[in-house]
Amino acid sequence: MKDTRSNPEIKKFAGTAAARLIEDGMVVGVGTGSTIAFLIEALGRRVREEGLRVVGVPTSFQSRLLCGKLGITVRDMQDCASLDLAIDGADEVDPRLDLIKGGGASHTREKVVAMMAKEFVVVVDETKLVPALGTTFAIPVEVIPSALAFVDRRLRDLGGAPSLRMAVAKDGPVVTDNGQFVVDVRFPPASDLRHTDLDLHRIPGVVETGLFFDLASKALVGGGSPGSPTLRTLTRTA
Repeated sequence: MKDTRSNPEIKKFAGTAAARLIEDGMVVGVGTGSTIAFLIEALGRRVREEGLRVVGVPTSFQSRLLCGKLGITVRDMQDCASLDLAIDGADEVDPRLDLIKGGGASHTREKVVAMMAKEFVVVVDETKLVPALGTTFAIPVEVIPSALAFVDRRLRDLGGAPSLRMAVAKDGPVVTDNGQFVVDVRFPPASDLRHTDLDLHRIPGVVETGLFFDLASKALVGGGSPGSPTLRTLTRTA
């Protein structure tokens, strides 16, 4: 599901810049993905070199392990009611800063963390910018395994083309950190995805979708070329 066109140097540049948004004493939601891994590395350096006091609330086992390895204090999501800031990546970002997330199968936890934060910032490279959601990426839907057949039929009734996400390094489907399956769904280009998202949440067995509406306040976008990366900030408009 992940886009392999993105340049690691540009991701590192953007992730490192995002780490500078974190201030001493903050409790910060830490997302998941390759760009966020660079953010965690930069944050770990700030903790070691600057004595920065920060608590990270990771959205996945992957991010939690990396935070621990780099000396960043972590706290479980269930022990937090609010966060000072949350920073995460995205698979698509439209002009309003609405997002599709879930390429790493962590979108349910990521959405909870984004909602808990006083400010939610997304950090991406410019390949993730799209004119409309669903342009390049299917919508990830986390589904209770026992409801898979029923949900699949309901998704088709809504005009979607669902596909159960299969694992790469193991046999069988991808299993999320919540113990659920992920179904990637494509809808026709003219679909009203806000309305579709409401319909998806009415289906019993659907845990959460990868559509993030009205959550990100700004986006840090890495661009340029290897050896000469650039960064621009996009802000949500009313």
